[in-house]
Amino acid sequence: MSRQIPSLVVLSLVFLFSGCGKAEPAIKIGFAAPLTGDQAAHGNDMLQGAQLALEQAQAKGPILPGFKVKLEALDDSHSPAQAVSVAKRLAADSDVLAVVGHLNSSCTKPASAIYYEARLLHINPVSSNPEISHQGFDTFFRICPTDDLQGPAGARFAIQRLGAKRIFVLDDMTTYGRGLANEFMGGAKKMGAEILGHEGITQGEKDFTPVLTKIKGLNPDLIYFAGMFPEAALLLKQKLKLNIPAKFLGGDGLFEPALIELATPEAAEGMCLTTLGGDIRQMPTAQAFVQAFETKYGRMGAYSWYAYESTNIALEAIRRAGRKDRAAVLAAMKGMKQYDGILGTHTFDSKGDTSLKTIGIYTVHEGKFQFVEAAE
Repeated sequence: MSRQIPSLVVLSLVFLFSGCGKAEPAIKIGFAAPLTGDQAAHGNDMLQGAQLALEQAQAKGPILPGFKVKLEALDDSHSPAQAVSVAKRLAADSDVLAVVGHLNSSCTKPASAIYYEARLLHINPVSSNPEISHQGFDTFFRICPTDDLQGPAGARFAIQRLGAKRIFVLDDMTTYGRGLANEFMGGAKKMGAEILGHEGITQGEKDFTPVLTKIKGLNPDLIYFAGMFPEAALLLKQKLKLNIPAKFLGGDGLFEPALIELATPEAAEGMCLTTLGGDIRQMPTAQAFVQAFETKYGRMGAYSWYAYESTNIALEAIRRAGRKDRAAVLAAMKGMKQYDGILGTHTFDSKGDTSLKTIGIYTVHEGKFQFVEAAE
């Protein structure tokens, strides 16, 4: 008897730990954005939106019977090279059935080729460069308007509402920034505005005094910046220091509350920007999302709802596919004639672009972003 007891105990422990160690079958939605570094505010806003979408979906019951759905979130550091590395990692993971990301067009464009080769559904929340969907990748779908809409809408607002006639254009020389700047300039020139100059700055630069001093000497009515919020904050701060009276307008990359904090409310006051859609707080279809997000996370970021929408679309494609199979998920997405989401009803054209085309205009007033109007 004394010899058998240890054996029975050992046997019991083997069964106990082997049962505990058995992994529950999983499927994954890949997620990619800058989660560290100077654009982490945007990336983590997106991540929170994706997480909320998954949590709400799982609370309603199994998305794919027999499987737990996980979010595989990876940091692309807003680096095209890192984005390719992240895309290869997601593509190589057979549990990943769809990808939501990236933020930057310069990351999305090369990464989209990796997802295409892997036949992996790729839903993009906010990369707005039009060229991405012109590559012919049938795995690519995008839920935001593109810069050939955003740029001209910004030009119309600059000239018709801000009274700008003499404009200096800056961009951050990325796929997004240069593309948006060119679209803005094309629209502004058609409306008779004078473009005094167009120069590029580098992401990560800290001192823009030389280019701003040059701009001050030209006395423009407006400075237009196509880039991201960290550089915009410094431009605004240094513009104030140099006492440059020109108005300031930018694109959706500036739509981040951290910009106001970094620039200081005084320097940001009165600046304007365009966004990829209307005011989320005024959309009846989005009220439950806004309440749920702010209850869970507090302040809502500029791109939170785009990632939320994209993740829900990916989940719906997986649900319709009904099995763990990339080809089936992609086919389900292609067969989705429309998707009714918080932003409205999406249909997708032959390039994967959404039918929703609204561009929003915001300004900064008393330390907060304030919605001005929607422009089609």
